[in-house]
Amino acid sequence: MQKITGFIGRYMSLIVLAVALLALFVPSSCIWIRTSWVEYLLMVIMFGMGLTLKPADFLIVFRRPKDILIGCIAQFTIMPLLAFLLGKLFSLDTALLAGVVLVGACPGGTSSNVMTYLSGGDVALSVGMTSVNTLLAPFLTPAISYLLLSTKVSVNVLSMFLSIIKVVIVPIVLGFILNYFLKKQTQKISGLLPVVSVIAIAMIEAAVVSHNSAQILSTGVLIFVVVILHNLLGYAAGYLLAVLFHMPLSRKKALSIEIGMQNSGLATSLAGSAFPDLSMATVPGAVFSVWHNISGAILANIYRRIKQ
Repeated sequence: MQKITGFIGRYMSLIVLAVALLALFVPSSCIWIRTSWVEYLLMVIMFGMGLTLKPADFLIVFRRPKDILIGCIAQFTIMPLLAFLLGKLFSLDTALLAGVVLVGACPGGTSSNVMTYLSGGDVALSVGMTSVNTLLAPFLTPAISYLLLSTKVSVNVLSMFLSIIKVVIVPIVLGFILNYFLKKQTQKISGLLPVVSVIAIAMIEAAVVSHNSAQILSTGVLIFVVVILHNLLGYAAGYLLAVLFHMPLSRKKALSIEIGMQNSGLATSLAGSAFPDLSMATVPGAVFSVWHNISGAILANIYRRIKQ
């Protein structure tokens, strides 16, 4: 099992990319995975995240409130604004614009914690930011989406709020409680969590891409360009912000990765429920999920070589 986990950890980005390409060019191979499963697959991922959390992960909020505050403000301003500006710059249609903005309005995902670790960054800061931002997401993600999109499309704020509570907060809290009271038992299955998460991520990709393959191909390279720029500009903005606040190198790495990598699985799930009439709104989240795992692995490798 350790060999399997190690293999999946090393080649996660390639596995997700391979599944996405298969679903894109041979959609019939993945069409059996229903889009209605996306919500439940994300719940599995969030439950796994909860199983890895400990009370100590939240102490950083009190020990280093300035770092967490900077990270939270940056997370919910830089990425949504970049998304909106890129959408306008490239004249995205309403559905794609909604999807890109939704990606930007979501918190960071667990992948950022892994990439921060691989980069030699401040893992405690990364985990703290992910945890706090995820808890803030039910309030901030719908509010930001409404502010940026209300003139273009109807945004059901209440529906989005309840969806995040159900899909993200409840599974994380349940996992956290289970880990707190049954620590020995959860430690025994902790080695399986990366495998389960990658399988769930791959299935989310397969479902969304295969059911929208014709539409994705019809957009040409446009959505890929926007998603790649969104991600890369997020990395750069996070790093520059850390430089501005004179943070040490480990925190620069953490802030850069945390800002650039989003919980795009959540964006994909929310797009399906928040914008039921805009099927293409799920596409940016799916593309982002594939790309940020590739770029994150590359960036972590680059950062690991930087020592000062």
